[in-house]
Amino acid sequence: MIKATENSLSKVFSSDYCYEIPPYQRPYAWTVEETSALFDDLIDFYNQQKDDSYFLGSIVLIKEEGNPKSEVIDGQQRLTTLTILLAAIASNLSGDMRRDLESYILVPKRKSQGIQSRPIISLRERDRNFFLNYIQKLNFDSLLKEDPANFDNESQINIQLNSRELLGKLKDNFNNDPDKLFDFGSFLVQRCFLVTVSTPNQQSAFRVFSILNDRGLDLLPTDIIKADIIGRIDCKERTEFTLKWEELEVQTSRNGFNDLFSHIRMIFSREKAKRSLLEEFKQDVLKNFHDHPKDFIDKILEPYAESYRILTTQQYRSTTNAEDVNRLLKWLNRIDNSDWLPPAILFISQKKNQPEYVLWFFTKLERLAAYLHICAKNVNERVKRYAKIIASLQLPHSMEEPPGNVELEPAEIVEMQQVLNSKIYELTPRRRNYIILRLDSFMSDGAASYNPPLLTIEHVLPQTVSSGSEWETQWPDLDEREYWVHRLANLVPLTQKRNSKAQNYDFEQKKIAYFSGKSHVSSYILTTQVLKTNSWTPSFVEQRQEELLKVLSDGWEL
Repeated sequence: MIKATENSLSKVFSSDYCYEIPPYQRPYAWTVEETSALFDDLIDFYNQQKDDSYFLGSIVLIKEEGNPKSEVIDGQQRLTTLTILLAAIASNLSGDMRRDLESYILVPKRKSQGIQSRPIISLRERDRNFFLNYIQKLNFDSLLKEDPANFDNESQINIQLNSRELLGKLKDNFNNDPDKLFDFGSFLVQRCFLVTVSTPNQQSAFRVFSILNDRGLDLLPTDIIKADIIGRIDCKERTEFTLKWEELEVQTSRNGFNDLFSHIRMIFSREKAKRSLLEEFKQDVLKNFHDHPKDFIDKILEPYAESYRILTTQQYRSTTNAEDVNRLLKWLNRIDNSDWLPPAILFISQKKNQPEYVLWFFTKLERLAAYLHICAKNVNERVKRYAKIIASLQLPHSMEEPPGNVELEPAEIVEMQQVLNSKIYELTPRRRNYIILRLDSFMSDGAASYNPPLLTIEHVLPQTVSSGSEWETQWPDLDEREYWVHRLANLVPLTQKRNSKAQNYDFEQKKIAYFSGKSHVSSYILTTQVLKTNSWTPSFVEQRQEELLKVLSDGWEL
């Protein structure tokens, strides 16, 4: 039977409840942003509404009637943060006021009734003692002195950061006045309410949890997927697989983990998402593992998470070709979308121990991704194109018989060449920057590294030619100027904005004032070539265009 009651925090944080965060729950993840927003909402209400009640949302528990043990299915972020807030207030009080608020954090020991002191809420095992010793025992001074580098995980860092934030806000708002602080604490426990949804079994609790998520609670789809999968693993093995799941989430980051599930869905469905990730993941992926939830973690999630980490951090490791592969991964990560990741994840999970094949595949994949990026293919076109590769990778393949779909088709090569020979400067900044930097990298044999804090693409022949200038003499034909000004040969990369007045200088003066760095050299081969050029005439630019297009054609094997 599902039971829902509206309770004040004085009831929520009472001996009637013994909250436990089960091991399969995600870690405490609220940051200063969420914590600060909650406090600001509370303090605004407290200052403006003297009689009304404040609603804090709902929590979902597995709890039997009359038994205080409460397994938290949803609500641990709010329960934990509210505990920190109550503890922060209590730590600034003394005497009866301190003991009063402490009773909402730790159940007081009552020897006459045989009641031992215990925490109202116990976090996951990894963080339980940390939270008890620093927060629930009000040791904030010690907590704030600790170097976060010594903490075991991100949850503990969040606890420290949120504690510092709340203590600071309490001081700013109440100047540590004990009477005012106690009055605010009284407001919290008397006039702030949570709806407590209790059910005696896990199945119905997860059902409620899913429904509430669909109605807007702050959860990621991976949280519900986790509850579904972990909940179907035998109790004896549940902790082991929970720890494995959480470790994978830590390695990829919380948002990255959610992205990974989108990529896994694509690998299984091979089509663009049409509905929510949760709905499609259940339909396209989880149905294959309904009776074997451990297989999903061992055979899909773990190898795909490792592949995702390798690809996004550019940390492929091998005795051969690793440097070249990681250089290609850096270029792939510059693409303005992540649609290339599903086939890449699938390939790495299959063939990462074959470095020669890995280098071949990512050479081809980067070229394909560059084509789709440079030629401005939309998401539907990209997904359809990458789906072909995924389908090929799901069949037997090897270096001797590689997937043909990763190669550019003849029509795609022609289209890419046409764009490269077009007015590059008129492309979007992301697309033109990719072309210019990739060209520069081909000219440096791939050895250069490109991480400029600021990159601008500038014209040698200026966009506006002043009357009577050297440029007008050398480029008298207006149509010729218009044809070449935005093309590849006339563009150079710079690491910072230059004086706009210098843009129209004559060529020799412009090289010194505009293109040269502090040491009269450039970080880019393209720009260095210009610095070494004596004149900038139409015939020279035409020749340069042919040479640069050949560099791109050779580099991308067009």
